Amino acid sequence: MAIPFDPFVPLQLTPPDVPGWVRAVSQAMNLVAAVVGLLIAYQAFRGYRRNDSRPMLFIAVGFALTVGLPFVMLGPMLLLQSNAAAVTAMVLLSNGSTLVGLGCILYALRMPS
Repeated sequence: MAIPFDPFVPLQLTPPDVPGWVRAVSQAMNLVAAVVGLLIAYQAFRGYRRNDSRPMLFIAVGFALTVGLPFVMLGPMLLLQSNAAAVTAMVLLSNGSTLVGLGCILYALRMPS
């Protein structure tokens, strides 16, 4: 018996049998990662202003888009979780900002200084 393939099943599911402390530790680690990413973006922006280095500007923007914007959008997603259209738009915007941010970091690493 073949299992039907559903292309719209989310890939990041949390199993229901995960203990609450594991979820709490995971959320705390995500919070720390967001704070560290924003600190990296801040330091890169300071480096851009001090040295007038365009690659540092793109690294700062990349980290802010990759880590900062999805973290900031978590609050409105939790508040609007009953509105499927709003959550869908925010998930797409969050994933899009991550992709654009990674593109900025890659561009900064390939850019001649």
